[in-house]
Amino acid sequence: MATISPYKALALQVTCKAVNSLDKVEAKKQMLETIAHIGLQIKASKTFIGQDLQLVVLPEYFLTGFPMGESIEEWKQKACILNGDEVYKAIQQLAIDNNIFLSGNVYENDIHFPDLYFQASFIINPSGEVILKYRRVNSMFAPTPHDVLDKYIEVYGEKSLFPVVKTSIGNLACIASEEILYPEIARCLAFNGAEVFLHNTSEIASNLLSQKNIAKLARAIENMAYVVSANSASIVGYAIPAASTDAHSQIINYEGIKLCETLGGESMVANATIHIDALRHHRNRPGMSNFLSRQRLELFAPYYTQSIYPSNSLINKDANRNHFIEQQQKSIALLKNKGIVE
Repeated sequence: MATISPYKALALQVTCKAVNSLDKVEAKKQMLETIAHIGLQIKASKTFIGQDLQLVVLPEYFLTGFPMGESIEEWKQKACILNGDEVYKAIQQLAIDNNIFLSGNVYENDIHFPDLYFQASFIINPSGEVILKYRRVNSMFAPTPHDVLDKYIEVYGEKSLFPVVKTSIGNLACIASEEILYPEIARCLAFNGAEVFLHNTSEIASNLLSQKNIAKLARAIENMAYVVSANSASIVGYAIPAASTDAHSQIINYEGIKLCETLGGESMVANATIHIDALRHHRNRPGMSNFLSRQRLELFAPYYTQSIYPSNSLINKDANRNHFIEQQQKSIALLKNKGIVE
């Protein structure tokens, strides 16, 4: 196996501008302005950090913010983009212009599912090609591939659910926001070969050890993988206090050691050196800390064959916010019936 030279990664903490108060035309204009501004920040950051900066991760809501009461159709029209459109091409150009691998998270439409949208994390290579697309499978108020699972697999195949891409800087995968709290997602990606988790997030920031910050450490340790986690530097355009989601972008290594972390505001401080060869040595070394090699998966398999939150819940059914609450209520009732919760 060819060696991979150490390189720099950056979790770029940027302000997210919400489009909720804008119409469709104004929203698109603001998205393009946001992309142009981020392009300047990436260029300046690479100049300061050095030309060995090869990976940049952006926050979850860097392009639009999140829906605040909009219907599925309203958000589709205003805030969602489509493969090959002007906005996606502008994001791809950022990778080309800065000769980097670029990851972010957007809301996007899909011609195969015209009544829905998905929240998608992406990886773009230095040539501007989208080499990985991960649609989050666990969301509170947004449609996911799991909600239309049979058709989604028919269109994209099972490998699309937990994708990993092999690149010149290691095997990369994406984890979206709160999905860092679900160890099964990271574990599926790890067993597909992931070495670096790119975590696009926009989360509550506190000096206390938050749930997500605990989870980032845990996912790195148990999967022997890097976590590059980019949080937003506040979200503006809502009545919600802007700095509620601000700070704590960070990079954690494969032993759970935090290499860097930002304070509040727009920042390039969360940059660190990634040593893929050292990670691979760690994964090939026998010992108590080689958690991947010590997994006894057949013991756990029966527990994961039961359905708690059913798949295909949006097949032949209109998507609306009430559906997700109703479905969760049914899942809680099922947990009670099974005796899992009292």
